[in-house]
Parts: sequence; structure tokens; C-alpha cells
Amino acid sequence: MSIEKYFLASAMARVGYYKKLADDSFLQLQAADYYYQPTAESNSIAIIIRHMAGNMLSRWTDFLHSDGEKEGRNRDAEFETNDWTVAELLAYWEKGWDCFLKALAAMEPADLLQTIYIRTEPLLLIDAVNRQLAHYPYHVGQIVYLARLIRGNDWKNLSIPKGHSQQFNEKTKSS
Repeated sequence: MSIEKYFLASAMARVGYYKKLADDSFLQLQAADYYYQPTAESNSIAIIIRHMAGNMLSRWTDFLHSDGEKEGRNRDAEFETNDWTVAELLAYWEKGWDCFLKALAAMEPADLLQTIYIRTEPLLLIDAVNRQLAHYPYHVGQIVYLARLIRGNDWKNLSIPKGHSQQFNEKTKSS
């Protein structure tokens, strides 16, 4: 496997992992939880969902031929409180991820050295992918943190619970 093919496969696996973390967090939430804001300046999970999906749709729709900041995107509106239902939020979330994952899956190794544009800034496609590999997990971390804060003692861990690292390591060694 070429390094370029490996990079694309690795990128798909990594973003899939982070999407799953957010999806598994959503399963633990009630409808009102999506709009919880610890402070007036904090983003709710609903706001983060709208921002991430809006970013994905803007960046990855026709990414090889048009600027990644689409004219129809209203980024500022993504950060305003809204009254979307959970079903609407999650449908938009899936639409954004579907766009991004299909774009990644369609990339050929040679595409990675193509120049694309985001806000008129020229970037090699590999750099644009790396940029999103930093951006999306950053926001997924916010989602997980807020969900954990909201659920408190009812939170079901998505990875190794505190104080269980040794047990986890022993279990993986014996597998």
C-alpha cells in the first residue's frame, strides 16, 4: 500500500472513531441537553453540531473545483441558539458527515497534492484533510465533555474509565 493510500485509509478510520464518540454521547442525552450552555458565551451541543455540519458541507461539497467557504454558508448563524428538534439536528449532523466521508472515500492518492482553496487560501488537499483532522476532533471533544458534564454520575464511559487502565491493559494482553 502506498503512503498516500495509507494516509487516506488512516484518515477515514480516525474520523470514523471521532464521529462514533459523538454519536455515542448523543445516545446518553435527553432533548433539552442539546441546548445546555454552562455560560452565556459557551456553545451548546446543538450549536457545535450545526457548526460542524455546516463546515463539512461547505468544505467538502465540490471541494476540488470551488472554494471551501461556500457563498451560501452563514457561519455566524451556526453559533446562534435555534429551536431545531433533536431529529433535525441529527439529520443535519449526518448530512455533514456523509458529505465529508464521501469526499474522503472518493479521493485518489494523486489528489492529495492538488491545490484547493479555503477562504481563497491555497492549500494542498493533504493539508486541508489534516486541518479537518484537527478541527473535527476538537469539537467532538467539546461534545463529549458537555455530555459528560450534563449526565454527571449517569455518564457511561466511552473509553477506559478512571482507575481501570491496568485492568484494560491486562485484558488486551490476554486477548
